Amino acid sequence: MLDKLQTLATRFDELEARLAAPDLYDDPKQAAGLLRERNRLEPIVTAYRALEAAQATQQEAQEMLSDPDLRELAQEEFTAARAETERLTAELKALLIPRDPNDDKDVIVEIRCCAGGEESALFAHSLWRMYTMYAEKCGWTSEVLSQNMTELGGCKEIVFQISGDGAYSRLKFESGVHRVQRVPETESQGRVHTSTVTVAVLPEAEEVDFEISPADFKIDTFRSSGAGGQHINKTESAIRITHLPTGVVVECQDERSQHKNRDKAMRVLRTRLFEAEQAKQNAAIAAERRSQVGTGDRSERIRTYNFPENRVSDHRIKLTLYKLADFMDGAMDEVIDALITADRVRQMEG
Repeated sequence: MLDKLQTLATRFDELEARLAAPDLYDDPKQAAGLLRERNRLEPIVTAYRALEAAQATQQEAQEMLSDPDLRELAQEEFTAARAETERLTAELKALLIPRDPNDDKDVIVEIRCCAGGEESALFAHSLWRMYTMYAEKCGWTSEVLSQNMTELGGCKEIVFQISGDGAYSRLKFESGVHRVQRVPETESQGRVHTSTVTVAVLPEAEEVDFEISPADFKIDTFRSSGAGGQHINKTESAIRITHLPTGVVVECQDERSQHKNRDKAMRVLRTRLFEAEQAKQNAAIAAERRSQVGTGDRSERIRTYNFPENRVSDHRIKLTLYKLADFMDGAMDEVIDALITADRVRQMEG
């Protein structure tokens, strides 16, 4: 482990020097990549150098134990340094767990209503709001790529992108069935209903990750439906892209510009195909993620949102918070941090 840590420390120093070069930002894309790598290494190298200091202190204290005049002070320093060495060693083992190669990617989130009809669609909209508010708190940006709204303002389906540093690393545990228990606005008897929504969080595929041959897709244009005024309904600005080898179909009609709709649809298509390709390469992980989403049945849930009790419960880590109102306003870090910690522990034990 120490050899690997020394290699990482050397690489960190190299990155620090390169990032200080005056011509670095002549290539913004390269600069951003170097900065991300440096930021990933910083906590590891900081802990490693603290470990070296603790080990040196422990060694010095051990040598002083033979001096009767300094023995008591040396014993205190030795005990403290040994505890710090053990703590930092455990921390470094966790930090050295192989990272998910997609952790730095932006994400495309797909939310679909399931059991519960209109109430499920309304909750799908609430989840979209929750994720966009969390993105804002993190300093990320969000953009709706496609949506299918109901007359009451719910979402039968909504697909949106969240862009920002570490977006996938923070949001990847959101994939699965989300169950809501509350009194619907349409309920006249005051009874609590249970509905479900599925969430899929996919790392956005860039062109360098997955290249689509123009011969492999068919593009159709059609008139947009729904709200948007006369212009959006009278011009064929909506886009439907069909990937011929797989049969995957993506539609986008949110923008007035056909070009913008085509760009959004291609981003979603590329991401879905990239996800499918990754599933082929790593069937075990893909099967686990698919099993998390399940069928959308009420019993297949990763999290429950109980509005009468102001309670949110994540069933995977058995964590319950009575802060549902804050959680729905984007205060999600306590649950997300606990999920990340549990995943690290699982990997260390595995």
